[in-house]
Amino acid sequence: MEKTWGLRLIQFSAIFGFIGTYLGSHMAGQMDYSLRPIHAHILLVGWLSVFAWGIFYTNFKIKYKKLVTIQSVLGMIGAIGLTGGMWLYNLNPFNWNETFVMILFIVGGSLLLLAFLLFAVITFMTEKK
Repeated sequence: MEKTWGLRLIQFSAIFGFIGTYLGSHMAGQMDYSLRPIHAHILLVGWLSVFAWGIFYTNFKIKYKKLVTIQSVLGMIGAIGLTGGMWLYNLNPFNWNETFVMILFIVGGSLLLLAFLLFAVITFMTEKK
């Protein structure tokens, strides 16, 4: 279970890594750095943090397997929600209702926060080899 989710998280983080580096390259090419906060969150949350979770799960056995699934799903939805919500909040390219956009941003960030909290708990629930 942990290895399956570990690989899924690493694959997910690879997509975020590509998106983040593409965004950075695009900003540099345009000499427009207005998307720096979004770029930074995509790389730090979507690539680095999710990658670290994946590496942890591929190297450790967890006592309560369901928590791995819950944490991984929360983390992936939260990473998409936070960075997507941040992008919508800053640019609003679809001219969506501001309250709706803010709720997406807040819910994404809150789910990500729960994923980090659950991961902290899970690190104390490893099985001895």
